[in-house]
Amino acid sequence: MADKIATRQAYGEALIELVEKNDKVVVLDADLANATQTCKVAKAHPEKFYNCGIAEANMVDIAAGMSTMGLIPYCSSFAMFAAGRAYEQIRNSVAYPRFNVKICATHAGVSVGEDGGSHQCIEDLALMRAIPGMTVICPADANEARAATMAIADFNGPVYMRLARLATPVFEGDMVKPFEIGKANVLREGRDVAIFATGLMVNESLMAAEALAKDGIDAAVINVHTIKPIDADCVTKYAEQCGKVVTVEEHSVIGGLGDAVASVLMGKVSCKFHKIGVNDQFGQSGKAADVLREYGLTADQIAETVKANI
Repeated sequence: MADKIATRQAYGEALIELVEKNDKVVVLDADLANATQTCKVAKAHPEKFYNCGIAEANMVDIAAGMSTMGLIPYCSSFAMFAAGRAYEQIRNSVAYPRFNVKICATHAGVSVGEDGGSHQCIEDLALMRAIPGMTVICPADANEARAATMAIADFNGPVYMRLARLATPVFEGDMVKPFEIGKANVLREGRDVAIFATGLMVNESLMAAEALAKDGIDAAVINVHTIKPIDADCVTKYAEQCGKVVTVEEHSVIGGLGDAVASVLMGKVSCKFHKIGVNDQFGQSGKAADVLREYGLTADQIAETVKANI
């Protein structure tokens, strides 16, 4: 059984290594350091950590200023506050001048659980995708979260990275792939249907593919860790190869991975297409596993939805 580690935890651990390796990296938080795991940096290297208080917009503007001095700021808060409350500052103070700021938002999606719909951000990928020049990343597991945290430090430009509260299995063996911004990873080959998934839904999709195989359906599973720029070549290849496409995301079906994949395929590839995600509604409070089931985002539900739509 694989260990279960939250992507936010891997992010916090990677930051310690990063600030020790790169003296330009600084870490900012909006008074949620224990939750976002940036507290690890605050403890190990307090000179690299800035608690900006419950003032997310101000935090982003501070980061923008720091970036003009050659620093590489990593800003963290819950996705609802980072992508939502600080949207204008991310757009106008960071992305518009193309400053080198990394927005690393935790507690995204309905798996936040008991915090409820007010805190379960299901619009962040859509909001960040729409900003010109913004790179959007959503790691599938702890290994990938660590790799992405390190990689975006070497990438010049604004980045939004989506991280989760819930601890989920860490991939092992052949499932561990190199992380490269903008390059999707094929985790399972298949010929009947291509399942494109991101974040926590990658593991659920892999389990769904195993269930589908028992019913004679050969599903390819592709981990789309970079929502923007999306790996158009990979999307096109597997859509053509399988003729049927399903996208799976712990996000609204409006504006996220599904729409990104659809934009690549529209007018180019003739295939059946279905999006699995949160269907134009807010989340609600409950245990993470129960809320994921409520929205049809568990492996068995994904398998049933795939069968019903291919």
